[in-house]
Amino acid sequence: MAASIEDVANAMFEIVKDGAGSKKYKPSDLTKMMVEKLETDKKTCKAAIKELVNSGRLVYTYFGGSFLEIPHKEGAAPD
Repeated sequence: MAASIEDVANAMFEIVKDGAGSKKYKPSDLTKMMVEKLETDKKTCKAAIKELVNSGRLVYTYFGGSFLEIPHKEGAAPD
């Protein structure tokens, strides 16, 4: 049975969360990891990334390339 979009999204989020501050992940890198780890397809991975970004769990950043990261809290932002 193939992994659901929610399963893939949760696995991607955990990878990004664990690497926060030390590693940045490109969407293609996460997709490759999920295809290997969960034996899913690229279409499911793309839908999972879209769900993560639309829900605000991850954001796209750009530093010479597109990366997915956990949203940063600004110093003056209220909790």
